[in-house]
This record gives sequence, structure tokens and C-alpha cells, in this order.
Amino acid sequence: MYAIIEQGGKQYKVSQGDVINIELTEVAADAKTIELDKVLFVSDGKKVQVGTPYLDGAKVVASFKVSAADAVVSGPKLLGAHFRRRKNSSKRIGHRQKYLQVIVDSIEA
Repeated sequence: MYAIIEQGGKQYKVSQGDVINIELTEVAADAKTIELDKVLFVSDGKKVQVGTPYLDGAKVVASFKVSAADAVVSGPKLLGAHFRRRKNSSKRIGHRQKYLQVIVDSIEA
């Protein structure tokens, strides 16, 4: 069984037991699980459910590997550059996005 969910403007294909990095959201520091209710698609191999745009009553329950406060991980370092030709001016800028690492426990449709 797998589902396609939407979180933070991005879509993720998840199945039970997957470890995914989602956009950083506000979560209580003592939270054990997070419910992702923007489910677009669910398939169990025989039956397919497609939402318009979301499925009613469907949700994905995910838990944190460690506590919710420690589940924040850093993504890859992205480097940008400002460059002005013939001005002897250049500048490099680095950015590292923060993500929330979760384990998918169950898919309820």
C-alpha cells in the first residue's frame, strides 16, 4: 500500500516504514506523532482512490525517530552567487534548508 501526500507545496510518495524529510512545520516539542491529512492518492495494489484534490477522511500517521525537537535535520548545502561583469564584484551565498525527519507508521484511507 502506498499514498501520495502533499506537504509544504511538495508531493511525496510514501509507504509504511518509509523515512522521509518533509518541510519544517510547527510541532509541539513533546509530540510523538504527526498526522498528514492532505492525501492525494491511495493504492493498495487492487483498489485505487484518487482525490479531487484531496481524499476525504484519509490521513497518513507518521512518528519521529527521536523527540520532535531533535527530528530537525539539515538538507544539502546550496551555493548561490552574485556576479556583476566588469565591476570586479562577486559574492557567494550559502543556504542550508531545515527539514523534519519522520517515519511513516500507517496509511488510513
